[in-house]
Amino acid sequence: MISKDIILYKRLLSHVLPYWKRFLLSIVSMIVLAATDPAIPALMQPMLDGAFVEKDPDVIAIIPILFILLFAVRGMASYISGISLHWVANKVIMDLRQAMFEQLVNYPTVFFDNNRSGNLMSRFTYDVTQIKEASTNALSTLVRDTLSVIGLLGWMFYIDWALATICLAGAPLIGIVISIIRKRLRKMSSNVQKTMADIHHVLGECFDAQKVIKLYGGQKVEKERFFETANAHRHFSMKFAMAATASSPAVQMITAIILAVIIYVGIELATSGDLTVGDFVSFFAAIAMLLGPLKRLASINEHIQKGLAACESVFTLLDMQIESQHGNKELSNPKGKIDFRDVSYRYAGSDLDALKSITLTINPGETVALVGESGSGKTTLANLLPKFYEPKEGKIFYDDFDISELTLNSLRKNIAYVSQDVVLFNDTVRNNIAYGELKDASIDHISEAAEAACATEFINKMPKGMDTIIGEDGSHLSGGQRQRLAIARALLKNARLLILDEATSSLDSHSEHHIQTAFENVRKGRTCLIIAHRLSTIENADRIIVLDNGRIVEEGAHEGLLEKNNYYSKLYKLQFYDQKK
Repeated sequence: MISKDIILYKRLLSHVLPYWKRFLLSIVSMIVLAATDPAIPALMQPMLDGAFVEKDPDVIAIIPILFILLFAVRGMASYISGISLHWVANKVIMDLRQAMFEQLVNYPTVFFDNNRSGNLMSRFTYDVTQIKEASTNALSTLVRDTLSVIGLLGWMFYIDWALATICLAGAPLIGIVISIIRKRLRKMSSNVQKTMADIHHVLGECFDAQKVIKLYGGQKVEKERFFETANAHRHFSMKFAMAATASSPAVQMITAIILAVIIYVGIELATSGDLTVGDFVSFFAAIAMLLGPLKRLASINEHIQKGLAACESVFTLLDMQIESQHGNKELSNPKGKIDFRDVSYRYAGSDLDALKSITLTINPGETVALVGESGSGKTTLANLLPKFYEPKEGKIFYDDFDISELTLNSLRKNIAYVSQDVVLFNDTVRNNIAYGELKDASIDHISEAAEAACATEFINKMPKGMDTIIGEDGSHLSGGQRQRLAIARALLKNARLLILDEATSSLDSHSEHHIQTAFENVRKGRTCLIIAHRLSTIENADRIIVLDNGRIVEEGAHEGLLEKNNYYSKLYKLQFYDQKK
């Protein structure tokens, strides 16, 4: 465990290394601060013996001036050290957050399927802040207080080596106490972090599901769930506090016993004339000053273990595998031909294949619709094209290039995707349409895309038009308006392959009519893969592929499939019947 802690701590310090100049300034300031600690009891000896006992006028005049200078130096050193440490610590936290985020946006879709958002948010907001104490503050305390202890002990040995040796007798006992408590602190710190992640998760679900909670009277259930989670966090926090707090009284008790022995021996030496009053008071003052550094050194384990537990969480996230970048070929001047060759896929944890031996060719410029009951594999098939998931078996080709050999950027640059779960950002209409690599698009091109998606109708009515902020996830828009903005974004990209996954599911009949008209224009010269639940929206598709239990069971044009009176016909009639009711 200790060797693992050392490895973690070395890695943490590697993030401090880029700011070594500022950190070195702090260390130098701490050395100055520590060096002045023995000077305080050292000044007390001449003050008592020279001023009070011998009444030396020179000593009486110089001692107050020396005290003022001493504390002026200490104050300046303390300020420089504190400011420098805070600067370094905050830079380290920012760097780690940035590094985590840069990794996060490159993790595969499977990672987000298997990790709760609350857990991830907790690592950014809570875990990384726990590192602050271990990365700089604990280290500075270790340096400053260790130097202070060495300096004070040196002065004590100078006054009387026998009394100083008695002081050192308690060191092994203090080490044993700290070692026992260290293991407890580490375990409890990990539990505190886990329960904090649970709190983030419950809060996130409450924010996302607030309408369902109100509609179904779930307030009591959610209150109880949050109480259980918050109480678990409180429980482990208390256990951590109990272990952390126990170290200080234990160390102080050992110190008190040693102190009692020193007082007894010191009085005996002073009585026999082997120790002056100034020596004894100076020695005792050094002991009193020693208690502060020893107490901080005893409690430093609390901060280090909390920080190392956070390090494990943060570095685990940083070390996770990002999306496969094995491809090295570039897709240039694409035509839009797609080939699925004997492709199968199974989700993690499932015993059944979501797709089974799919073989399908989509020709350049062809519009192909995927239909089937829920769970038949439509969306899964579409998600394989941008490499959101990797096929378990088989290969997928884009213009005769195996997509596993293409760079991710090259592949995705030539695919536009509109999913049934529309994603918008708390930004302007313009920036939501011209998102990411499209940010430099001209206003004319943005307006053309919005017009093609039938979005200008409501955009022009907004207070600031294209520059209107739409709220978090487009909260200021209706469902149909949100979907039209997502479609406009895909149209602006002008990729050769356009994937529409239930892209018209939230549109009213009026908007849907306009969107269908737009699609007729947009799909010319472009390959379109449309996943549709409402079969009326894909009647004009060049080809309709019917999926059932992950297999292609039927394909053809709308009229031809109706005449076959098989899978598609049954789906169509059932839907038509439901709409008539």
